[in-house]
Amino acid sequence: MTTEIKEVKDIPKTATEDSFIQGMKDCIPTLLGYISIGFAFGVVGIASNLSILEIFLLSALVYAGSAQFIFAGLYVAGAPMSVIIITTFIVNLRHFLMSLTVAPYFTRYSALRNVGFGSLLTDETFGVAVTKAGKEKQLGGRWMDGLNLTAYLTWIASCVVGGLVGNWIPNPERWGLDYALVAMFIALLVLNLANASKNKLMHYIKLIGCVFGILYILSYFMPSHLAVLITTIIVATIGVITEK
Repeated sequence: MTTEIKEVKDIPKTATEDSFIQGMKDCIPTLLGYISIGFAFGVVGIASNLSILEIFLLSALVYAGSAQFIFAGLYVAGAPMSVIIITTFIVNLRHFLMSLTVAPYFTRYSALRNVGFGSLLTDETFGVAVTKAGKEKQLGGRWMDGLNLTAYLTWIASCVVGGLVGNWIPNPERWGLDYALVAMFIALLVLNLANASKNKLMHYIKLIGCVFGILYILSYFMPSHLAVLITTIIVATIGVITEK
């Protein structure tokens, strides 16, 4: 109780209410993405010879769309478990950077609660959180719990439902479901570019060009998944340095 009173006192008066319900409401615009991608993963998971229980455990414990799709692809290809674990770890490294970005807003909470905030952070909830932080200069724990848990439970339910329906869809590639995750990231990129100013747009287009150029070169010297990670780090650094 003492901790809760301290949390309320620490929140600026200009901020919106720090409530679990408000976090759930702010998560609603992103739910269509969770449902569609989660459903697609469930179908692809069944086609990759995963059981409903395995799809549920993957969704609950890994909780990362891109990593889960990669897991299914490597699993069905017969890749060693060590390769699957390392690849999944590398793909999810971006969550480390995202958690570092929002961590300063939760320093008044316990370490255990911060582990919870970071563990349930996704690309979508991160986007919602940094947008709110940019406007209000603060984030509340109850609000973050509402945002994260709504996304988490929706994702698990969507994956399981997709797995159940997948029993009647033996060839998901025919319906383009294996392309759902890529399509989502392309849509997010287009929406970001559409809202950018002319100068920002030109800056982003140059960075996209750098991505393709560096990725093309690095792919000659290393595995593609490692080339993607190193390219991301290099271009992100260029973007930070050159952004005006």
